[in-house]
Amino acid sequence: MAHNSRRHGDQARYPRTARVNALLHEVIAEELEKLVDVDERLLLVTVTAVETTRDLRHARVYLASLPDEVAASLEEHRWRMQAAIGRQVRIKFTPALVFAADPGVAAGERVDNLLRHHREDR
Repeated sequence: MAHNSRRHGDQARYPRTARVNALLHEVIAEELEKLVDVDERLLLVTVTAVETTRDLRHARVYLASLPDEVAASLEEHRWRMQAAIGRQVRIKFTPALVFAADPGVAAGERVDNLLRHHREDR
């Protein structure tokens, strides 16, 4: 009995959406690697995070950068990534994917540029 409560306690510390986010991150990254053979626009695309809604019907996929040609390619191949999720992940609904540039990466680049300019001014 103690084993079950411990397992339940682990799940409470690592909520379902966080587990699903990690799993989707892995599946999407693997599928993007396969898609590079079909579409070279996806060659340097890096998934930085995935955030699903509480009901798991929608997922926002954050990328290190999202140039227009990459956004167009992702839109073209969205169905393939969602199909891969449907095959590999056991959840009631396959989340609809939305792609976005990771704001943390952009903020980090701005800070880096500010520091670089500050050093050059000295």
